[in-house]
Amino acid sequence: MAKKRRPPTTEFCVSTSPPDEAPAPRQPVSFAEAFRFWLKLGFISFGGPAGQIAIMHTELVERRRWISEKRFLHALNYCMLLPGPEAQQLATYIGWLMHRTWGGIVAGALFVLPSLFILIALSWVYMAYGHVPAVAGVFYGIKPAVTALVLHAAHRIGTRALKNRWMWGIAAAAFVAIFAFDTPFPAIVIGAGLIGHFGARWAPGVFALGGGHGKAAQGYGPALIDDDTPTPAHARFMRARLAKVLAVGLALWALAMGGLVAALGWQGTLSQMGWFFTKAALLTFGGAYAVLPYVYQGAVEQHHWLDGAQMIDGLALGETTPGPLIMVVAFVGFVGGWLQQVAGAGAPFVGGAVAATVVTFFTFLPSFVFILAGGPLIEATHGRLGFTAPLSAVTAAVVGVILNLALFFAYHVLWPQGFGGRFDVLSAVIAVAAAVALFRFKVGVMPLLGACALVGLAVTLVPDLLR
Repeated sequence: MAKKRRPPTTEFCVSTSPPDEAPAPRQPVSFAEAFRFWLKLGFISFGGPAGQIAIMHTELVERRRWISEKRFLHALNYCMLLPGPEAQQLATYIGWLMHRTWGGIVAGALFVLPSLFILIALSWVYMAYGHVPAVAGVFYGIKPAVTALVLHAAHRIGTRALKNRWMWGIAAAAFVAIFAFDTPFPAIVIGAGLIGHFGARWAPGVFALGGGHGKAAQGYGPALIDDDTPTPAHARFMRARLAKVLAVGLALWALAMGGLVAALGWQGTLSQMGWFFTKAALLTFGGAYAVLPYVYQGAVEQHHWLDGAQMIDGLALGETTPGPLIMVVAFVGFVGGWLQQVAGAGAPFVGGAVAATVVTFFTFLPSFVFILAGGPLIEATHGRLGFTAPLSAVTAAVVGVILNLALFFAYHVLWPQGFGGRFDVLSAVIAVAAAVALFRFKVGVMPLLGACALVGLAVTLVPDLLR
């Protein structure tokens, strides 16, 4: 009788036997099976980071049993400490743990690519047909809903982060800094991080709030990557491997950036987009809503790639597509590439698509490096992560920054011609109704945006039909 083949040491096996029986190993999850799941996830990952993490928990922890609750939360806590979209980084981490470097790259890339293609298509419709009454009506209804969504995001993050008066004080200071003094977002992040770092030395109970995702609540049976499953060889820390990942990541960035500068010059639109969104990628603590003020400061006020109203429309499109909400940067890139004619006056779509792709590359490259370089360090210990105090302070500051963003959106929606112009009563009604739906009735993002879009469409088209 032929011997049973042992699974490769770099893969994981899962037991499907009842807990009171000896576990019976099965074949490891193949790369092709994992590929199909990550591709599917890229098309169904709606609902922002909370919804995306919930989908992954349901699919990977509860249903497929690819990873245990404890290991899932351990990976998530690390991703929460990083700048960048934590849901995309979590997918990258699990893909890397299961199928080495290419597993992580595929998982992370497929989390983003469907959203990129969809946003390029929607951005083209927006730029080419945005003044068509039906399309304009849809955006008229969505804009007030986006204002309510940003306010709801501030509340949601605030309920987790503002646990004491010191955190409230940091949030208030951040709001005043950006609202009254137009302080750059990076300065606010650095200042809050320093407050958390030094404050934790004399008041650890105030600042060490970290995490926020709770403990493993229940068991779902044996998992492929279980609590006590040994770390595979490829996920063990080695200095040579760390140096190699960092070198490859820096080389990819340098080649892309160097190519743009060589072809277009440092002041070229694509070169400036690459540099700006590299910085943005390193400042996205607290999620997409936290970095939007920085993107607004740079893309709207400094570089003039788009205007404030278009920024609101881009966030609306980002909310309606799968993938991380930070993908709104692809819209910013598309509009900037279209208006700046980066591919020539006769090819606005090509220019927009190229710019959206460039922006996406520079925004997400650091996330892959963080996971592939830092993953082995995190796998070396499954204990509680330290150094959460600076993150806690930054998260508190983010609440104030997002509140300022909500006021900015409200100003553009309710007074479209500025304070000297008319007050848009209907937009105010839609915004209030959207806020009530979110806060009181817990309506989902997609149903809310769909209902508001229909209202805007009706308001725009019905009067013309009745004439």
